[in-house]
Amino acid sequence: MFERLVPKLRVNTVFDIDLEDLYRQGYRGIITDLDNTLVGAKAPLATPELLLWFAKVKELGFKLIIVSNNNMQRVSRFATPLNIEFVHQARKPSNAPFLKAMKQMELTPQQTIVVGDQMLTDVYGGNRLGLYTVLVLPISVQDEGMGTRINRRIERIALTRLRKQGLWHEEENPK
Repeated sequence: MFERLVPKLRVNTVFDIDLEDLYRQGYRGIITDLDNTLVGAKAPLATPELLLWFAKVKELGFKLIIVSNNNMQRVSRFATPLNIEFVHQARKPSNAPFLKAMKQMELTPQQTIVVGDQMLTDVYGGNRLGLYTVLVLPISVQDEGMGTRINRRIERIALTRLRKQGLWHEEENPK
Protein backbone atom coordinates (compact mmCIF):
# COMPACT_ATOMS: atom_id res chain seq x y z
CA MET A 1 0.00 0.00 0.00
CA PHE A 2 2.61 2.56 1.04
CA GLU A 3 4.61 2.02 -2.16
CA ARG A 4 1.69 3.45 -4.12
CA LEU A 5 2.15 6.76 -2.29
CA VAL A 6 5.66 7.23 -3.69
CA PRO A 7 5.77 9.44 -6.79
CA LYS A 8 8.09 8.75 -9.71
CA LEU A 9 9.38 12.33 -9.44
CA ARG A 10 9.41 14.99 -6.71
CA VAL A 11 9.94 18.66 -7.57
CA ASN A 12 9.25 22.02 -5.98
CA THR A 13 6.85 23.33 -8.64
CA VAL A 14 5.47 22.47 -12.06
CA PHE A 15 8.15 24.77 -13.48
CA ASP A 16 10.83 22.32 -12.31
CA ILE A 17 9.48 19.43 -14.40
CA ASP A 18 11.73 18.60 -17.37
CA LEU A 19 8.97 18.53 -19.96
CA GLU A 20 11.33 18.00 -22.89
CA ASP A 21 12.78 14.86 -21.30
CA LEU A 22 9.34 13.44 -20.51
CA TYR A 23 8.21 14.10 -24.07
CA ARG A 24 11.31 12.31 -25.40
CA GLN A 25 10.36 9.35 -23.17
CA GLY A 26 7.00 9.10 -24.95
CA TYR A 27 4.67 10.95 -22.61
CA ARG A 28 2.02 12.97 -24.44
CA GLY A 29 -0.52 14.02 -21.85
CA ILE A 30 -0.57 15.77 -18.50
CA ILE A 31 -3.33 15.38 -15.95
CA THR A 32 -2.80 18.12 -13.40
CA ASP A 33 -4.44 19.05 -10.15
CA LEU A 34 -5.46 22.69 -9.73
CA ASP A 35 -5.39 23.93 -6.14
CA ASN A 36 -1.92 24.18 -4.62
CA THR A 37 -0.43 22.54 -7.70
CA LEU A 38 -0.93 25.22 -10.37
CA VAL A 39 -2.06 28.10 -8.14
CA GLY A 40 -2.95 28.64 -4.50
CA ALA A 41 -6.29 27.23 -3.35
CA LYS A 42 -7.92 30.67 -3.40
CA ALA A 43 -6.17 32.13 -6.48
CA PRO A 44 -8.82 32.63 -9.17
CA LEU A 45 -6.51 33.08 -12.17
CA ALA A 46 -3.26 31.77 -13.61
CA THR A 47 -0.09 33.73 -12.93
CA PRO A 48 1.94 35.12 -15.85
CA GLU A 49 4.60 32.46 -15.15
CA LEU A 50 1.96 29.73 -15.29
CA LEU A 51 0.62 31.08 -18.60
CA LEU A 52 4.14 30.70 -20.02
CA TRP A 53 4.29 27.13 -18.67
CA PHE A 54 0.96 26.31 -20.34
CA ALA A 55 2.30 27.73 -23.61
CA LYS A 56 5.42 25.56 -23.30
CA VAL A 57 3.32 22.46 -22.58
CA LYS A 58 1.28 23.12 -25.71
CA GLU A 59 4.32 24.01 -27.84
CA LEU A 60 6.02 20.73 -26.94
CA GLY A 61 2.93 18.83 -28.07
CA PHE A 62 1.45 17.75 -24.75
CA LYS A 63 -2.27 17.52 -24.18
CA LEU A 64 -3.34 18.94 -20.81
CA ILE A 65 -6.38 18.47 -18.63
CA ILE A 66 -7.12 19.65 -15.10
CA VAL A 67 -8.58 17.03 -12.76
CA SER A 68 -9.73 18.58 -9.49
CA ASN A 69 -11.78 17.50 -6.52
CA ASN A 70 -13.07 21.06 -6.32
CA ASN A 71 -16.48 22.19 -7.58
CA MET A 72 -17.56 23.20 -11.09
CA GLN A 73 -17.55 26.93 -10.36
CA ARG A 74 -13.99 26.97 -9.00
CA VAL A 75 -12.47 24.83 -11.73
CA SER A 76 -14.42 26.37 -14.60
CA ARG A 77 -13.57 29.91 -13.54
CA PHE A 78 -9.88 29.02 -13.78
CA ALA A 79 -9.84 26.69 -16.81
CA THR A 80 -12.44 28.07 -19.21
CA PRO A 81 -10.70 31.42 -19.99
CA LEU A 82 -7.54 29.41 -20.77
CA ASN A 83 -9.40 26.94 -23.01
CA ILE A 84 -8.24 24.04 -20.83
CA GLU A 85 -10.43 20.97 -20.46
CA PHE A 86 -11.21 19.83 -16.94
CA VAL A 87 -12.86 17.24 -14.74
CA HIS A 88 -14.40 18.75 -11.59
CA GLN A 89 -15.59 17.04 -8.38
CA ALA A 90 -13.28 14.23 -9.41
CA ARG A 91 -13.26 12.27 -6.16
CA LYS A 92 -9.58 11.44 -6.52
CA PRO A 93 -8.01 8.95 -5.90
CA SER A 94 -10.88 7.11 -7.61
CA ASN A 95 -9.91 5.62 -10.99
CA ALA A 96 -12.83 7.23 -12.82
CA PRO A 97 -11.52 10.81 -13.20
CA PHE A 98 -8.10 9.64 -14.39
CA LEU A 99 -9.69 7.26 -16.90
CA LYS A 100 -12.06 10.00 -18.08
CA ALA A 101 -9.15 12.43 -18.55
CA MET A 102 -7.12 9.87 -20.52
CA LYS A 103 -10.14 9.12 -22.69
CA GLN A 104 -10.62 12.84 -23.41
CA MET A 105 -6.95 13.13 -24.36
CA GLU A 106 -7.10 9.82 -26.28
CA LEU A 107 -4.03 8.54 -24.45
CA THR A 108 -2.94 5.41 -22.61
CA PRO A 109 -1.53 5.18 -19.08
CA GLN A 110 1.95 4.72 -20.58
CA GLN A 111 1.62 8.14 -22.25
CA THR A 112 0.19 10.02 -19.28
CA ILE A 113 1.70 12.09 -16.47
CA VAL A 114 -0.14 13.08 -13.30
CA VAL A 115 1.00 16.21 -11.47
CA GLY A 116 -0.29 17.10 -8.02
CA ASP A 117 0.51 18.22 -4.51
CA GLN A 118 -1.08 15.37 -2.56
CA MET A 119 0.15 11.83 -2.11
CA LEU A 120 -3.25 10.45 -1.10
CA THR A 121 -5.19 11.80 -4.09
CA ASP A 122 -2.92 12.61 -7.04
CA VAL A 123 0.00 10.22 -6.52
CA TYR A 124 -1.97 7.27 -5.18
CA GLY A 125 -4.65 7.63 -7.86
CA GLY A 126 -2.09 7.92 -10.66
CA ASN A 127 0.13 5.10 -9.41
CA ARG A 128 -2.81 2.69 -9.17
CA LEU A 129 -3.33 3.09 -12.92
CA GLY A 130 0.37 2.97 -13.84
CA LEU A 131 0.68 6.67 -14.71
CA TYR A 132 3.91 8.65 -14.31
CA THR A 133 3.34 10.57 -11.07
CA VAL A 134 4.93 13.90 -10.16
CA LEU A 135 4.56 15.34 -6.66
CA VAL A 136 5.01 19.09 -6.27
CA LEU A 137 5.25 21.00 -3.02
CA PRO A 138 1.93 22.69 -2.17
CA ILE A 139 1.90 26.36 -3.14
CA SER A 140 0.11 27.41 0.05
CA VAL A 141 -1.39 25.35 2.84
CA GLN A 142 -3.04 28.38 4.51
CA ASP A 143 -6.32 28.23 2.60
CA GLU A 144 -6.79 24.47 2.38
CA GLY A 145 -10.11 22.86 3.22
CA MET A 146 -10.68 20.43 6.05
CA GLY A 147 -10.39 17.36 3.82
CA THR A 148 -6.99 18.43 2.53
CA ARG A 149 -5.76 19.22 6.05
CA ILE A 150 -6.76 15.72 7.14
CA ASN A 151 -4.97 14.25 4.10
CA ARG A 152 -1.82 16.18 5.01
CA ARG A 153 -1.83 14.65 8.51
CA ILE A 154 -2.22 11.16 7.05
CA GLU A 155 0.59 11.94 4.58
CA ARG A 156 2.92 12.82 7.47
CA ILE A 157 2.19 9.44 9.07
CA ALA A 158 2.72 7.69 5.73
CA LEU A 159 6.03 9.53 5.21
CA THR A 160 7.27 8.27 8.56
CA ARG A 161 6.47 4.70 7.51
CA LEU A 162 7.98 5.17 4.04
CA ARG A 163 11.21 6.47 5.57
CA LYS A 164 11.39 3.51 7.98
CA GLN A 165 10.85 1.11 5.05
CA GLY A 166 13.57 2.88 3.03
CA LEU A 167 11.09 3.95 0.34
CA TRP A 168 11.44 7.72 0.88
CA HIS A 169 14.87 9.30 0.86
CA GLU A 170 15.43 12.87 1.96
CA GLU A 171 18.16 13.47 -0.61
CA GLU A 172 15.43 13.10 -3.23
CA ASN A 173 13.60 16.08 -1.78
CA PRO A 174 13.21 19.04 -4.09
CA LYS A 175 15.92 21.61 -3.83
